[in-house]
Amino acid sequence: MKILALIPARLNSLRLPGKPLLKIDNIPLVVHVMKRVMMCKKIDRVIVCADDIKTKDIVEKYNGECLLTNKKHRNGTERINEIASKFKNYQLIIDVQCDEIFINPSQLSRLITFHKKNNNFDIVIPNKFISTREAKNINVVKIISNQYNNILYMTRSLAPSFFRQKKNIYKKHLDYISFTSEGLKNYNKLEKSINEKSEGIELNRALDCGLKVGTFSTNVNNFSINTKKDLFLARKLIKKCSIRKKY
Repeated sequence: MKILALIPARLNSLRLPGKPLLKIDNIPLVVHVMKRVMMCKKIDRVIVCADDIKTKDIVEKYNGECLLTNKKHRNGTERINEIASKFKNYQLIIDVQCDEIFINPSQLSRLITFHKKNNNFDIVIPNKFISTREAKNINVVKIISNQYNNILYMTRSLAPSFFRQKKNIYKKHLDYISFTSEGLKNYNKLEKSINEKSEGIELNRALDCGLKVGTFSTNVNNFSINTKKDLFLARKLIKKCSIRKKY
C-alpha cells in the first residue's frame, strides 16, 4: 500500500495572515511540518499543497515538493483532493494541517497502521481524551463515537453530556487525518451538509452523507497555531523539542 501525505497551506488565513510562512526558530511554519512528516518511514511521498507562489518557493528552498492549487477552495480537504486526484497509485492519503508544528512522526505511523488494519473506514480521525476545561473551548472539536470506533457525530459543544456519570472525559478531534483515495474522492463529490454548516466542521459532511468515519484514541495531544498567542507559545516550546534537533 502506497501512502501519500499532503499538507494544505493557505497563505491568507483569517485569524493569522501569512501563517504558513511565519518563522519559528528561524524556519517557516510549513517547513517545520513538512520536515516532520518526511520523517515518517511509512509515508512514500510528501507534498505541500499551496495556493501561492511564495509558499512554493520557500518549500522548494528547503528541498521539499510543492504543487499549486486553485485559490477558490473552501477548505483544506478540497485543496488536497485537487492534488490527490493527480496521483492514482496511492491507496491512503494523509492530510496534515500546516499549523501542526509539533506533529510527531510516530503519530502518523500509528494512524497509518490503524487505517490499514481497519480498511472498512473511508476516513480515520485520531482523538485525544481531554478534560472538561479544554473541552469548553468552542474551537476544540469533540468526537462522539461508539464501541466499534465509528464516529457518530462531531461538535463544538460540550458533548456528550455524561448525564449519569460523575467523570467527564471528552474526545478531541486531532488535526491529522487518513483518507482512502476513494473516500477522499467521494467526499469531494458531496455538497455541503446540514451539520457541516451548523457546526462549522467540514468532515460532518462525510457523516451526514453515509461515509464510514473511524477513530482511535492516542495519549499524544496536538498543538495547532491559530492565534498570535499560539505563535508566541510555539516559539518558546520549540526550543525544548527533541524532534526539532533532527532537521
